Amino acid sequence: MLTTGLDHVATITNDADALIAFYTEVFEATVEADGPEFPGGPRMVVLNLGPSTELNVFEIDGNTQADLQEPMFGRGRLDHIGLRAESLEAFDEIRTRLVAAGASDGTVTDFGRKVSIFFRDPDQMACEVLFLNPDPPSAETMGKAHRRWA
Repeated sequence: MLTTGLDHVATITNDADALIAFYTEVFEATVEADGPEFPGGPRMVVLNLGPSTELNVFEIDGNTQADLQEPMFGRGRLDHIGLRAESLEAFDEIRTRLVAAGASDGTVTDFGRKVSIFFRDPDQMACEVLFLNPDPPSAETMGKAHRRWA
């Protein structure tokens, strides 16, 4: 394989400050850059979400693309982003923070080899956090709320 994973996901927002606050508070992301992408260009915020993964956020005056959220698979080329938790403990802490932020109801879905919690960021973009399943399910429990978090 010639790649090591995702470098970044680029999104459009109507409120970069709200996204900065959300991702730094919930995920402990750091801001690498905040300013015009190029002289006279739109505001671009680079949020570090992990050792080699960024969220590149563009705030473009008059652009309404950030308002398009429904239906699933009708949101354009980018439907949602998935973040990988560092550990099971980090997954639990992120879940707690997402619920406290009102970004998720806390439901954990068991997808077999991974567990997942979906959330919406301040732009209402659909996102999820995943971690390798510490207790892979049987065929009967596949796709249901994982018992650890039920």
